[in-house]
Amino acid sequence: MNNYILLLTITLGLSNYGYAAEKKIYAWEDKNGVLVFSDTPHRGATEVKLTSQHLTMPATNTYILNNQPQPQEAAFNIAILSPEHNQTIHENTGTVYVTSRITPRFESGLTIQLFVDGQTHGPASHDSTFAIKDVERGEHTLQVKLLNNKNQIIAVSQPYVFFMRRKGLIPIRNNT
Repeated sequence: MNNYILLLTITLGLSNYGYAAEKKIYAWEDKNGVLVFSDTPHRGATEVKLTSQHLTMPATNTYILNNQPQPQEAAFNIAILSPEHNQTIHENTGTVYVTSRITPRFESGLTIQLFVDGQTHGPASHDSTFAIKDVERGEHTLQVKLLNNKNQIIAVSQPYVFFMRRKGLIPIRNNT
């Protein structure tokens, strides 16, 4: 009886192996040029010959598929357009207009802070043009900083030097 069970087990095992070997795989291109594989024949399909009954694929790390891309803050640049670096301004009222440029472009929520001689000049603004009044004669330094909506500095301009020239009163000398 034991021999009969052993013979039956071997026969079933070999028949399953033979059945798996009879499976055929067909490949063809669909109307969009996509390669299609199937176990059912199709017109124009070619049979794919497999060299092994045990096909395995190596494990693939798919953690990158689960990560949501984080929006990156655009890299901004800010520069002073006027006055030009080392420019002398002849203005008796002492008024200087400072203009700046932001690239790639100014966005909502950004502000610009002007610094004159290292000190803040007024509050941060959404405007890229500033008017400075009553600037004393002599050399001065300008710099602008771009701030995000959290008031963090995201871009800083190069410092620009300008010279203010104002006419002064010439004292009258008494030759007595």
